[in-house]
Amino acid sequence: MKKIILTGDRPTGHLHLGHLVGSLNRRIELQNAGGYDEYYIMIADAQALTDNFGNVAKVRENVLQVMLDYLAVGLDPNKVTFFIQSEVSELTEFTFYYMNLVTLSRLQRNPTVKEELKSKDFNGAIPMGFLTYPVSQTADITAFNATIIPVGEDQLPMIEQAREIVRSFNNMYGETLVEPKAVLPENKNSFRLVGTDGKAKMSKSLGNCIFLSDEPDEIKQKVFSMYTDPNHIHVEDSGKVEGNTVFTYLDVFSRPEHFEKYLPEYKNLEELKAHYTRGGLGDMKIKKFLNSILQDLLAPIREKRKELEKDPDAIFEILKRGTIKARKVAQKNLLKLKTNMGINYFN
Repeated sequence: MKKIILTGDRPTGHLHLGHLVGSLNRRIELQNAGGYDEYYIMIADAQALTDNFGNVAKVRENVLQVMLDYLAVGLDPNKVTFFIQSEVSELTEFTFYYMNLVTLSRLQRNPTVKEELKSKDFNGAIPMGFLTYPVSQTADITAFNATIIPVGEDQLPMIEQAREIVRSFNNMYGETLVEPKAVLPENKNSFRLVGTDGKAKMSKSLGNCIFLSDEPDEIKQKVFSMYTDPNHIHVEDSGKVEGNTVFTYLDVFSRPEHFEKYLPEYKNLEELKAHYTRGGLGDMKIKKFLNSILQDLLAPIREKRKELEKDPDAIFEILKRGTIKARKVAQKNLLKLKTNMGINYFN
């Protein structure tokens, strides 16, 4: 069986640290490790329109922004096929057929859909396109026979529903589709990076993001306003590291070389945590440490992005080439699907 990777993002804004640790780093690892037959990354503009249908301009502009973020973090168009979802119309036909394999109640029970609905202001008028998001995602996956899907933990219910649809189709029409497998970040703290407020996952709609394109002053301001331990009022007070957003981020981003460079009085993160727990270590010191780490991490990404955005035509040419290639693959697999269903009338 071929090893085919597919993943992507909705273009509703710039990508942030949650994307970086939740999926982008894993995508880069897979890209650089090689050993795959095909690798697709989709900009899911059609899915973004399900709750932005009255603001197409926002989605269109963010297609470019997301692509800039992809290239800036190190995803390589020589190794990855980038494409725009709405330009591969076969995906719509895949979705239409799969909708007959899923009940309304099953869609409403999907944990990811339920959580997303809580964050939207639909006032009970849920767009059908939004509710059928898992079906659309299954179409995206199976149109390319994708076997490996790098995702964050919150997307696991979506992949499981895709596997259900694949099994249902194969039971009816024979072995046609391939069941995908989710690949999670290796660091458990990266499964769902909390927002800077510590109350939820990092999300553009919640305004608790550090974006990959943020300027140094923006990063500093966001780090310095981070939620810590509300009972750690004075430096001498003992503090809690559990649920402390700064330490959650340090678990994800700090490395031994950061201590050597910025906090040589500590050997590692465990020593820093122990000092904070027993008291005598202020919040500002750990925030300054985290700020230094994030500045080092994001500076090269930001600078590369600035160079790339000087030539937007070149970015869209990459997307155009990839989309043409992706559509040819989707057409071939749709023909196979319709043939197995018995609705390929003229070929």
